Order: sequence, then C-alpha cells, then structure tokens
Amino acid sequence: MLDKIKIGLQYCIPKHALTRLMGKLAAYEGGKLTTTIIRWFIKQYNVNMAEARIPDPAAYSTFNSFFVRELMEGARPINNDSHIISHPADACVSQFGPIKAGRLFQAKGHYFNACELLGGDSDLADKFMGGKFATLYLSPSDYHRVHMPCDGVLRQMIYVPGDLFSVNPLTAANVPNLFARNERVICVFDTEFGLLAQVLVGATIVGSIETVWAGTVTPPTGPEIRRWNYPTTGEQAINLKKGQEMGRFKLGSTVINLFPKDSIRFVENMQPHQVTRMGQPYAERLVK
Repeated sequence: MLDKIKIGLQYCIPKHALTRLMGKLAAYEGGKLTTTIIRWFIKQYNVNMAEARIPDPAAYSTFNSFFVRELMEGARPINNDSHIISHPADACVSQFGPIKAGRLFQAKGHYFNACELLGGDSDLADKFMGGKFATLYLSPSDYHRVHMPCDGVLRQMIYVPGDLFSVNPLTAANVPNLFARNERVICVFDTEFGLLAQVLVGATIVGSIETVWAGTVTPPTGPEIRRWNYPTTGEQAINLKKGQEMGRFKLGSTVINLFPKDSIRFVENMQPHQVTRMGQPYAERLVK
C-alpha cells in the first residue's frame, strides 16, 4: 500500500519545480554540511569510494561533483575486441530483447512505443524496427557517467520534454509508458553495425542531463522537442571511441539502447535485473 501511495504522489508533485530546487541544493557549496550529506549518502547507499579517483568525501565542494565523480584509471577495463559492444554504464539490466511491432517491453503488462520514445520521429524509429533494445537502470549508488558502448560518429541529438517520474523497478512495473513519458535526451550515432540510439532518460530530481559535446542539455526545460544535427565527416565530425565518456546524469536515471535489425546479439549470460559494469561485454556485433 505504501509503495502505491508513493507512486500516486508523483502525479501531484510539481516535478520540474522540485528538480530545480534539488538541482540548486546539489550545486550548493556548503562546506562541512555538504561533506556531511555526502558521507550520509555513501553510507546509506553503500557507495564504493575505493574505486573513485578522489576517495575523500571532503574533497568534493558540492554534492553534484561527488555524484559525477570520476573513477580511478583502470577501474573499468574496456574489451578491445572490435566485435564486442561494451556496457555503457554501471547499472542494472531492467529489460532487454527484441523490438516487436515497434514496441519495447517495459515490465509485466507494460510496453512502450519506439516512435514515442524517439520523440515521434517515425523515420528514425523505422531504422530500429525488428531490432533489439536494452533498458539499463542507474541506481543512486552507481557511477553516473555514461560511456560509448562502441565506436560511433554523432549524427543527431534530440531533446524531448516530459514528466520526471522515478524510473526504479517499482515505477516501471506500475506507470504505463514510463520511458516514453519522461524527459529525455536521444543521441544517435553511426557505427560499424548501423545506427545506435543511446537515450538518456530523466527521472525525479535529476538535476541535469549533460553530453560531452553540448554540455548541459537540460535544464532549462522547455515545452517543445529540439533537434541538433551534426556533420558525420570532416573536421567538425564528433567521433567517440568505445569506452569514451559521452554524457552524465546529476542525480541519476536510465539509459536505453536501440540497435537495428540483425546487427547484434546480446551476450548469452545477460539477464533482467543483472548488475552491469561499464566496459563489460554487452553484445556482439554480427558480421555481414
């Protein structure tokens, strides 16, 4: 009953106002107070600071700088096999599988539409019909930088306004069309196996979604879908290598990957609710 009440309350909270407030607090340089909050968070969520490049909580001037902390060099080895696609984030596999009739499986009894997820772009959605998807949930304890699962050249970025529901397993099981309703940033890359969509989904009190090429994409929020197209050749092209950072969440969320038909197969031991680490084998590129 308590869980259902929590979900119901999300319909009543002015989510973007709450996000702005929490974002300001997370960016506040509070000295000892900030350090106390960070230490509480580490203990509450069992954060492994031994793998952080800067393990001392007092070294972070804001909660945000702690939340998007870097890892020490070598903490996440990247598989260098060009046929192997690596996990883009420390996360938990929410769901994965085929894109059937343009729909992705969310949870028991719930599906969502690929075209809606991609901001209503039917031409882009068509590129993934019959393909595969994976939804990866980043918990509060996770490392919150998102990396490239493979080499890619940025083709397009799309900002889609929306709600800010929590994206934990409870809401995924109870809020219809969750990932196609929340605010999100869609990044489309050319790769050796075809297009890759890496979708960064916002959630309750996500302070911002950022990319390495554009900086902070949201906030500010807006009522309209925005699109940016990028050159894929020449000096202005944005080329990112497998394992390279491509974005980050301040106060965390979900990454969804879309792959074209007959382009990849997931590793055999992948299962729903499996904990992942960035750089671990995720899928294998199919040779054509």
